[in-house]
Amino acid sequence: MPPPILRSLLRATPSIAPVAHRSVLAISGPQSTEFLNGLLASSVHEPTRNQFSTILHAQGRVMYDVFLYATTDGFLLEFDSRTSEAPPLLSYLKRHVLRSKVKIRSVADEYDVWAAWGSSEDRDWETKRQWNWARSGAVEPVWSESAEWPWGTQECVIQDRRAVGMGRRLLVKKGDSPQEAATHDTVPSDEYILHRILQGVPEGILDIPPMQAFPMDSNLDVMGAVDFRKGCYVGQELTVRTYHTGVIRKRIMPVTIQKPDETASEPPSFPENIDIKAVNANAERQGPRPRGTGKLLSTQKGVGLALLRLEHVAGVQKGDLKLEFEVADGDKASTWAVSPWWPDWWPHEPPPTEE
Repeated sequence: MPPPILRSLLRATPSIAPVAHRSVLAISGPQSTEFLNGLLASSVHEPTRNQFSTILHAQGRVMYDVFLYATTDGFLLEFDSRTSEAPPLLSYLKRHVLRSKVKIRSVADEYDVWAAWGSSEDRDWETKRQWNWARSGAVEPVWSESAEWPWGTQECVIQDRRAVGMGRRLLVKKGDSPQEAATHDTVPSDEYILHRILQGVPEGILDIPPMQAFPMDSNLDVMGAVDFRKGCYVGQELTVRTYHTGVIRKRIMPVTIQKPDETASEPPSFPENIDIKAVNANAERQGPRPRGTGKLLSTQKGVGLALLRLEHVAGVQKGDLKLEFEVADGDKASTWAVSPWWPDWWPHEPPPTEE
């Protein structure tokens, strides 16, 4: 839940919104499950089921965050279709087919992607989250084997378990309105972006820059996209090594954005990838300059997502540091203050047990 001053941004009625810049591939064939299991960082096995996952580069950096919809004919794979540093997904997958009995084709002209949230149907399946912590700081959700599959089993509908309150993900025939349009307010795509920012959920190439972002820095572990116990897949070596022996030093967090020492007002739109600097909160205090910077990602209506160093977040919480960035404003630069918060659903590390 965002700070009280931002509660007014939360929509009070059930809502649906088209999700922009998404495309869909159809993957079929008797070996499609085995094929995807070797490329996705989550486990894909029989019986085939819906899930959220990620496709990594061989060096462990993220190329795509994806939703996988199980169908009677195979799978539908939803991804961000904007041009980026990553290779086009269709050609990348086809290069890996080799002699596998797998067929891949684009069905972008057959489906639209929608998000629905705020109704009982969008949340009644939510359950209390259980978490597994690694010494590195990586976190993964633990789903009960006796409970219903967490991502749902309905065709072309995914229960979005990336964060509590996200609702459902819908694949709808191109040009049709979702059946939820009868019970939900239809709102623009920007409202969906605002919704996921307030829940602390990064998505797509602006928040998870392809060929640059690491999965744990981008919260893909917490959102359930990585299975650290599965067998070989592309990018596994570095990912698993980080999980067991590394240290997670960055996370994506929701933030408020405003001018320092001014009352809250809606900021303008900002350029992509602005550096966020940590500075000493007390100018008179002597000490080393905080190292490193963060990155401002998606923004809407005075809130945004930011990739931040955890040591900077801790310094802000203690009152020792403040976060800010500068943007060109005519002939001079204007300074904006950034205030992070942890979403209510975010896992809290259990206290160490006595040995």
